[in-house]
Amino acid sequence: MALERVAQQSSSAPGSQRMSNAELIVRILQAAGIRHGFGVPSGNVLPLMDAMRSGGIDFVLTAHEGSAAFAADVTGRMTGVPGLCIATLGPGATNLTTGVGSAWLDRSPLIAITCTLNEAQLGRRLQMWIDHHALFKPITKATLRLRPGEIVATLSQALQLALSEPQGPVHLDLPEDVALAQATETLAQATEALAPATGTARALPVGIPLAGAPEAAIQRAGELLRGARRPIAVIGASAMRMRDPLLLRAFVERHELPFATTMMAKGLIDEDHPLSLGCIERAMRKFQRALLQSADLVLGLGYDTVEVEYEAWTGKVPVLHVGTERADVDAGVRVAHEVVGDLDAALARLAALPAAANDWPAQAASRHRDAFQQALRPPTDGFSPHQAIDVVRQVLPREGVLAFDIGAHTHQIGSQWTAHAPRTFLITNGWSSMGFGIPAALAAKLARPDLPVVCMLGDGCFQMTCGEVAVAQREGLAIPFVVLDDRWLSLIKVKQDRRGLPYYGTEVSQRDYPPPPAHYFGVPAVGVDSAAGLERELRKALAADGPTIIEALVDPAHYAQTVFD
Repeated sequence: MALERVAQQSSSAPGSQRMSNAELIVRILQAAGIRHGFGVPSGNVLPLMDAMRSGGIDFVLTAHEGSAAFAADVTGRMTGVPGLCIATLGPGATNLTTGVGSAWLDRSPLIAITCTLNEAQLGRRLQMWIDHHALFKPITKATLRLRPGEIVATLSQALQLALSEPQGPVHLDLPEDVALAQATETLAQATEALAPATGTARALPVGIPLAGAPEAAIQRAGELLRGARRPIAVIGASAMRMRDPLLLRAFVERHELPFATTMMAKGLIDEDHPLSLGCIERAMRKFQRALLQSADLVLGLGYDTVEVEYEAWTGKVPVLHVGTERADVDAGVRVAHEVVGDLDAALARLAALPAAANDWPAQAASRHRDAFQQALRPPTDGFSPHQAIDVVRQVLPREGVLAFDIGAHTHQIGSQWTAHAPRTFLITNGWSSMGFGIPAALAAKLARPDLPVVCMLGDGCFQMTCGEVAVAQREGLAIPFVVLDDRWLSLIKVKQDRRGLPYYGTEVSQRDYPPPPAHYFGVPAVGVDSAAGLERELRKALAADGPTIIEALVDPAHYAQTVFD
C-alpha cells in the first residue's frame, strides 16, 4: 500500500515539520481522503480533536457515540473511503460499539479510534478503563494499539484491512501520552506521498484485491444458465461494493434475466427497469416467494446471507452463487455451483458469454412488479404509512437519498420504495439496529451536499435518537425528518398479534396528545395528518436552509396485512 512506501524521516531532517503523533495521524487520514470524523469528546480525545482542527478533518459533534459510528458507517458507503468515528475510553467506547457493529455486519469500511489512558496506566483498575481490544474484537476486522514509531505502519494496515473484502471496521486505541508525544515519523506532503506513479493528484488507499474466479467456474455457470428455462437473478449486499455496478445491468440484459434485490442492494439497477421484480423478504414476502420458487435456477449475485439466508426463500430451487465469498447456507439449500472471487471480473465475463434464452413471457417481470406494488397498498380509511411513503417518493427527486430506520416501516419502505441509483437507499439490514436513520441522513448530506436527503423513521426510533437533529441544525443541513407517528412499536405489536399475546410494553405514547412543539433543539417541527399536508410540508422542508421535523400521524392498521403477509 502507498502509505507503507512513505519513508520514515527524522523530525530534525532539513525541511521536515515537527508534529505530534496526533497530528501525524490526522495528516495520514486526511491524505487518505477522510474529511469528517464523528464523535463525542473527553479530555483524552482533545489532542486528536485539536489536531483535526488544524489538519483538515472536521470534527462533527454527535449527541451519542453510537450515532457517531452509524454516521461513519454511512460515510464509508457513500464515499468508498473509510468513515471515521471517535470516542473516549470506557462508556464512550461501549456506546461506540453499537454503530461499529453496524459497519461489521453491513460490511462498511470504518476506522474507530478510542482515546484512552496513558500507556503506563493501561491494564490498571482506574476510572473508566476497560480492555478496549477485548470489547471490539468480536465486531471488527482488527483491533490495534497506536504506538510511538509505528503510526504510519499501523494506519496503513488499518486502512487496507477496512477496504479489503469483506469490507468492515478496524479499531485503533490511542493512549493520550502517545497522541501528545512528538512524532518520530513524519509524513510531509501526505497527498503527494500517497499519489501513485501515474501522477494523479491524489490516491485513496485500497484493499487487497481479490483474485478472479477460475475460467472453468465461469464456463460452468454459463452452462447452468443456458440450461435453465425460468432463471431469476437476486442481487445482494456485496454487489453494493462493486467498482462498476453497471456490469449488473449488462449481465441481466444480456441474458434477459428477471431480477430482484435484497433491501440493501436496491438501486444498483434502476427499479424502473422492465426486468425488475422488486425487493425480496420484506413486506409481502410470500408474494415474492411464490414467484422465486417457481424458478428453476436462482442466481445469487453478490448475495450476502447476513441480510436473509438463502434457505428462507429458495425452497427447492437450485442456486448458482456468484460472490466474493462462498455461500453460507443450510444443508437443505441446493447449491448447484459457485463462482467465487472478484465480483466485477466475474460479472464482466458472464455478461460476455453468448446470450442464454429462457421461457419467461415478455412483460412477465413488469406485470409481476405491478401486482406486487398494488398488493402493498391495501385500501385504508385513514392516512396510512403506505400513503406517506408514496408522498416522499413523489416529492424526493430521482437522484435523492432516502435514509430510514428499523421497525414496521422498514419492511414497507423496503418493498414499496422505487430506488433509481446506487447509494440512494440507506438502511442497516445486517446489524438492523434502531437508531440508524438520523445519523445515516446526516452522514449522507455531509458526504453529498449536492443531493437532496430525506430521513423517514418511526416514533420509537425518533425517541431513541432525536438529539441528533441538533447536529443537522448546527451543521446547516437541509434534511426533512419525516416521523411516522403511529404511537406504537408497530413491528413488535404485529408480532404480539400473530402469537396471540396481549399488547404489553409496545405503546410508545398515550393515545391523544397535542400537536408537536414549535421546535426540537431549535429544529422547526410541524404536524400533518394527510397526504396533501405531508406533500406541502415536505416541499417546503426540501427548500429550507436547515432541517425540519415533520410529524406524520398515521394509522398503522395495514401493517398487519402487508408486513407479515
